[in-house]
Amino acid sequence: MPELPEVETIRLGLERWALDRTIRNVSVAHPRAVRRHLPGADDFRALLVGRAMTAAQRRGKYLWLPLDSGDALVVHLGMSGQLLVVPSGTAPERHLRVTLTFEDGGPDLRFVDQRTFGGLSVSAGGAALPSSIAHIARDPVDPAFDDEGFARNLRGKRTGLKRALLDQTLVSGIGAIYADEALWRCRLHWARPTETMTRPVTARLLASVREVLDEAIAVGGTSFDALYVNVNGRSGYFDRSLNVYGREGEPCPRCGSPIRRAKWMNRSAYWCPTCQRAPRHPHP
Repeated sequence: MPELPEVETIRLGLERWALDRTIRNVSVAHPRAVRRHLPGADDFRALLVGRAMTAAQRRGKYLWLPLDSGDALVVHLGMSGQLLVVPSGTAPERHLRVTLTFEDGGPDLRFVDQRTFGGLSVSAGGAALPSSIAHIARDPVDPAFDDEGFARNLRGKRTGLKRALLDQTLVSGIGAIYADEALWRCRLHWARPTETMTRPVTARLLASVREVLDEAIAVGGTSFDALYVNVNGRSGYFDRSLNVYGREGEPCPRCGSPIRRAKWMNRSAYWCPTCQRAPRHPHP
């Protein structure tokens, strides 16, 4: 699933190619792509035609594009969703779900989704912040992120550290890959109890999270397969810089110990047993 760096990369592409252009037509090729828009495809189309997207915003893994009407186009990429900017008239992609064409005759904006877990909707009056994503916490690269509030809430969670980092009501956008990478950088074990996190240790954790996210954004995110691409169809390259994620049995880049992997929450946790000492009383 695309995480914050991948979604931010797409947001930057939309900011460059899709804004301030009047929408001429909206074509919905698969109803599941707009299932979150409860009034249906016709209403979805009517709210977009003749409007222009004025900005590209992100909260965690969600995107929204404020419209000049005061509404907002909300995008969730799901497992395999792609937003592509392609020349108008280009042959349709195999899993093309929604197409927006524009009055200027320039490139189309297309939503392609192989697994159809993602989707688009229009949030009435949602230009500032759509109600459907208002419950999601800010992410660590958001200038308005509250470090003190995060430290306080983290201690109150009484759970394992990686589980807390993936809790979207606490902090958004990190995801499994970047959690493992950040924890390795600051030498913290994924099962460390959150109630043991002091403010200095939490500050160190946040610094590592931001470093990892900023570096991933700079290279366009992480692409393990062809399902994640930016708006121009190009892959991200952060997978070439991963230190622990997906590297079970390989030597730790810092100390040489073999990287370990544990089954965790129907996923995996990767860590260095030497650099990231396991706590005496871990949380799952």
